[in-house]
Amino acid sequence: MHKFLEYTILFVAMVLLQVFLFSRIGISMYVHPLVYIAFILLLPMEIPGGWLLMLATLLGISVDFFMGTAGINTISTLFVAFCRPTALLLLVGKDEVKDGGVPNVNRLGLKKFLRYAGVLIFLHSALFFMLETLSWRFFYVTLLRIVLSTIVTLLLVYFCQRLFAVNRPGGYRSTE
Repeated sequence: MHKFLEYTILFVAMVLLQVFLFSRIGISMYVHPLVYIAFILLLPMEIPGGWLLMLATLLGISVDFFMGTAGINTISTLFVAFCRPTALLLLVGKDEVKDGGVPNVNRLGLKKFLRYAGVLIFLHSALFFMLETLSWRFFYVTLLRIVLSTIVTLLLVYFCQRLFAVNRPGGYRSTE
């Protein structure tokens, strides 16, 4: 119950931050932080695949509903949720995944966390902006948006995970 409440708060916080803050910040036409993906990235490593996909669908639909983006967030978030288990195995390592817990800096170390989160955020941003554009005409502009948004989102996700893992020196492991 305790973890359910924590993840419910994280879910609501990520959706509200995305809808009311990050989607309205006019940093640049090239930078559009998609910070809500932190919810999927910070779920425990041992979460069953079905639950992961259902939560990703719920997250994507929630953001799409509030932002009026017709499924782009849902498709991008589902893609990341689908790729996440493989990314964990390849980028973090079988032993770390087998041990379980939340994939944060305290648990994985800075280098592994940035590699894991960076790859998944890049995939999410790439699919999001490619679907948003639906054209190869402005490929270099879209590529610039993908790269800059990935960097800014990665920095913001790093700070979000630091807040979520506060007072947990070794990260925490699920005992369920």
